[in-house]
Amino acid sequence: MTHPNIFSRQTLVAQALGHVDPATGALVPPIHLATTYIRDTDNQYRSGYIYGRPDNATVREAEAIIAMLEGAAAALVLGSGMSAAIAVFMALRPGDHVLVPTVMYWSLRNWLINDAVEWGLKVELVDTTDLTGLRAAIRPGETKLIWLETPSNPMWTVSDIAAIAAIAHEAGAKLAVDSTCATPMLTQPLALGADIVMHSATKYLNGHSDVIAGALATAHLDEFWTRIERVRRNFGQILGPLEAYLLIRGMRTLPLRVVAASAGAMELALRFSNHAGVAEVLYPGLPTHPQHSLAKRQMHGGYGGMLSIRLRGGEAAAVKAAANVRLWKRATSLGGVESLIEHRASIEGAGSPCPPDLLRLSVGIESVDDLYCDLDQAVALAKQ
Repeated sequence: MTHPNIFSRQTLVAQALGHVDPATGALVPPIHLATTYIRDTDNQYRSGYIYGRPDNATVREAEAIIAMLEGAAAALVLGSGMSAAIAVFMALRPGDHVLVPTVMYWSLRNWLINDAVEWGLKVELVDTTDLTGLRAAIRPGETKLIWLETPSNPMWTVSDIAAIAAIAHEAGAKLAVDSTCATPMLTQPLALGADIVMHSATKYLNGHSDVIAGALATAHLDEFWTRIERVRRNFGQILGPLEAYLLIRGMRTLPLRVVAASAGAMELALRFSNHAGVAEVLYPGLPTHPQHSLAKRQMHGGYGGMLSIRLRGGEAAAVKAAANVRLWKRATSLGGVESLIEHRASIEGAGSPCPPDLLRLSVGIESVDDLYCDLDQAVALAKQ
């Protein structure tokens, strides 16, 4: 395997860490489907593998790539982004107090509000862009975890990872960051002081809309990480080997896809900022974004492939515009090579903090001119 300190992350991920299959010389890693393994004659498992539920060789390869990308001490891949996030919260103790963003991934927000309390967690929603308010929400001796999502979905606000890491550690708490939309190519949460970074690997890490997966990476091999490992093992949350193989395949082009998506999103944000049918563009790369200076300092190489637009015609115009696109795909998810559009308020339902006039855009790798013209004509039709 190539020594990770010699070459760039882009080179290492393109070659899947330079792995060559020792049995065949294949440049593409094999898929290890076995669920059980032979014991040695003295009943030991010197191969390092015992059973398929806690461990798998293909899974380990995917984890090694993610750990390299995040500069982590270790990584785990799990069956979905939700299972990865929930594993972190389930590693806490009953009675622990956690601070989570007011605006965040809707399914996790719902689970925290409605189900995490059943596990004995004390969940409090806060505006994580407000450092004063966040610090005031800390409960000394009780707050054990601060969870960030930055940029936040679907409003694309940016939280200060380094500052919040300092606040968390001062209180004796961990900081976990959902960095799905920033990707390891644009933001390095662990280098900024975070303890755990989480990805819905379904999105940019895989990038081809054909794998459901989640990932966690840790700065420290500590007792909290051991508890997370135990949650994955005991609840059977490991990713399947075929999915792990596809995830490795997707990650090999991650830098190229992120650059293309970020450039496309920036161009679309600029064009729609001056569009007669658009009231507001939400994108951290715009100088008018309230946290643009923070994003410029915290994100490197671009501002991501996600943005949202709010239409002047309100909810009716937003729904009609989404109905009239021809190139954009009306679908949930993000981070694939194809561009997606979604009226988020309809998806999230009652209690959503998402404005009803908002359309969330996931920019793929198509021609920016084609994407703009398609959405431009859809917005124009929505005004009629």
